[in-house]
Order: sequence, then structure tokens, then C-alpha cells
Amino acid sequence: MTTIATQLRAVTAQIASAATQAGRSPESVLLLAVSKTFPASAVREAALAGQRHFGENYIQEGVEKIAALSAMADLPRLTWHCIGPIQSNKTRLVAEHFDWVHTIDRLKIAQRLSEQRPAHLPALQVCIQVNADGGDTKSGCTPAEAPALAQAIAQLPRLQLRGVMSIPDPQPDAAAMLAVHQQVVAVFHQLQQLPGLAALDTISLGMTADLASAIAAGSTMVRVGSGIFGARS
Repeated sequence: MTTIATQLRAVTAQIASAATQAGRSPESVLLLAVSKTFPASAVREAALAGQRHFGENYIQEGVEKIAALSAMADLPRLTWHCIGPIQSNKTRLVAEHFDWVHTIDRLKIAQRLSEQRPAHLPALQVCIQVNADGGDTKSGCTPAEAPALAQAIAQLPRLQLRGVMSIPDPQPDAAAMLAVHQQVVAVFHQLQQLPGLAALDTISLGMTADLASAIAAGSTMVRVGSGIFGARS
């Protein structure tokens, strides 16, 4: 029977292979295990197998899992990433419980997160979500909007801007997928050229189906769910 531990090893090997083929170190790509809809017991199994970073799309579900896992004395501290859309009435939950936010696409949400981040916690690590390919159903600011948003977020207390995140639409072939991923990476490099933003270091890009082309383009963090936990019901 395939276990979460064996699937984690397989995904890690896939990442290492893609990085090597791209002339990169496997250690330059972080695996984010997307645990949405899977129970705390599945996250526990992955954590015991060595996984430390977990992504949740649904805020309330994520908060409940964070509480459950943090109460387990035999687990190390896990790092929790909010990778789903955030409405204004949910910013306090995110600010109080998560370590990272990948989906900031407007200043209002960033301002609320900054105001509501508890002073005793480290700065909330954040990424700007960019809609690089212009998909109508996707969240995210446009590439043209990203510089002004990045500069505004960088001025907010209790937040640390780390980079960009994107969820491009599937493309008809690998070359087209790579081209879209390269557009996201180009936005990241543009932001790095802005005053005070040279230290940006995170490109959250690529999921199970497009992992290899995202890494080839320069992704530093890939988000994998079903490849680790199995099919969602």
C-alpha cells in the first residue's frame, strides 16, 4: 500500500530531478504540501516523514488543523501557508494563525493583515499573487499593477514581502507552459530591481501537473497536494 511517506519521497525525487535538469540545486526548491481537505492525521503522517511546510486554501479548516497539530507534543513546529483567497472578514484569522500568505492581490488585504498581526509573533511572510496569463477566473493583480503594490506592502509593519505567487492556466504543451512560468519569473525580477526589494527570494509557482516547467523557469517553491496525499474525495 502506498503511504504518504513513500509519496513524499517520490515527489521529492521528482523535484530533485527537475532541478538538476535545469542546472539548479535540488535544495533551491522548497516543497509545500497542500493539505486542504485532508485530515490532521494525514498532515501528522507527512510531518513524521519529515515534511515541515503545509499549505491550506480554506482558512477556517486550516486554523482548526493548525490548532490540532500544534497540540501534538511529538511533532516539531510546522510552518503554515495560506494559499487560498482571503476575504476581509477572514484577515484576522490569517494574521493570528498562519506564518505565510501567498495570495495578496490588493493593498486593503495587506493593510488588514498588517494591522491584525499580533505583536508577539514574527512578521507575516507574504507574496503578491500575480495573474500573469490573464486568466479570467484567476485571482491576482496584473503584472503592471505588481510594482506599485509591492512597494506599498513593503512599507507596512508586521509584514515581510518575500516575492510572488501565481497559478497559471494549463497550456496546450510544455513550451507554452514554460513561457507562462517565465512571465511570472520576469515579474519577480522586475520587483527585485525596485528600491528596497532586492532581498526578495520567493517564487511560489508550479503544482503537480506543471512542476517541472515551473522549476525550469526558476520557481523556488512548488505546491503539491494530491501527489502527496492522494486523490481528494
